[in-house]
Amino acid sequence: MERIVDDRDERMWGMFCHLASFAYFIPLGNIIGPLIIYLIKKDEYALVEDQGKEVMNFQITMTLFLFVSAILTAILIGILFLAAVGIFSLVFTIIGALKANEGVFYRYPLCIRFIK
Repeated sequence: MERIVDDRDERMWGMFCHLASFAYFIPLGNIIGPLIIYLIKKDEYALVEDQGKEVMNFQITMTLFLFVSAILTAILIGILFLAAVGIFSLVFTIIGALKANEGVFYRYPLCIRFIK
């Protein structure tokens, strides 16, 4: 059963956690962006605490997948993996943002849970 949040501000900040991962112009900004929002708002909103951890876990996982794909470019298959990981990350980050805006505690697929 899905948990759903009614508070508009809480849903907005939960969505911002997901969207902050698009801060690619900063080195590791995909992890640092959600981390900043998480640290600022985690004590105020339960959705932000949950989704902040989820986003950081997903972005760390995607970063690891990108590093492995970059190494595999030496045998050319990595190019396909790089594209697949990029598209996968983009699509599911947008889905996560939409779900958080609906107040749903979203879980990413293929995500390694580093932060509990």
